[in-house]
Amino acid sequence: MLLREKIEQAKQWITQRTPHQPKIGLILGSGLGSLADEIEERTVLPYASIPHFAVSTVESHVGQLVLGKLEGQTVVAMQGRLHFYEGHSLEAVTFPVRVMKALGVEVMIITNASGAVHERIKPGELMLVSDHINLTGSNPLIGPHDPQLGPRFPDMSEAYSKELRSLARKVAAEQGIELQEGVYAWWTGPAFETPAEVRMIRMLGGDAVGMSTVPEVIVANHAGMKVLAVSCVCNMAAGILEQPITAEEVFAMAAKVKQKFATFIRGVVRNL
Repeated sequence: MLLREKIEQAKQWITQRTPHQPKIGLILGSGLGSLADEIEERTVLPYASIPHFAVSTVESHVGQLVLGKLEGQTVVAMQGRLHFYEGHSLEAVTFPVRVMKALGVEVMIITNASGAVHERIKPGELMLVSDHINLTGSNPLIGPHDPQLGPRFPDMSEAYSKELRSLARKVAAEQGIELQEGVYAWWTGPAFETPAEVRMIRMLGGDAVGMSTVPEVIVANHAGMKVLAVSCVCNMAAGILEQPITAEEVFAMAAKVKQKFATFIRGVVRNL
């Protein structure tokens, strides 16, 4: 079955179960999944029920699509994302983005948790992603080309919308949030990076590193959506503090920052 046929089947299944026609898509990463619980007039659809959706296996990711109203806007949110390190293909990881586009989404807001590579960025801060480095050697667009889904060679010179980044900075200023800005490096995981790898990322120009986001950003751009990505910096990357990194540390910091993060994202949505 062609990818676009799978997308259409998933779209039809969803539209039969909700009155909402979303224009804004949200991918809620580690620590921010609870924002989906604040969506009003909700339609909740578990990934396992949606045709051709993969199922999230990460404990902190609920794994459901939530459609409804947030700050007066009609949205569709992934409450928990899919990761390459779970063993999903990149087509499966990015399939929900394709479906969101089919549902009518024009703006994609993507959140994640990351480790700081540049020492000017501290745990607990939010980082606006200005660009990315793909360190995985793979790309979700590899494979047969379907011109109905997007161009064979999409431009990535403004993968992260300048207009949306400007809006985000304005919202941060209004809320009194010190918003960092930098380059996000995508590492496959699930192992954290070694100190030598972190030094390499710093030399390449990376400011933070994480295990998600870039595949979804590539596909969203391919599909013609505007993208905003914001990272919750949860720890200093390996070798900077000379202490072990644990998932518990990451989750604890994400939980600590989640209210500030959620308020910020709500402010962005309100101003779209």
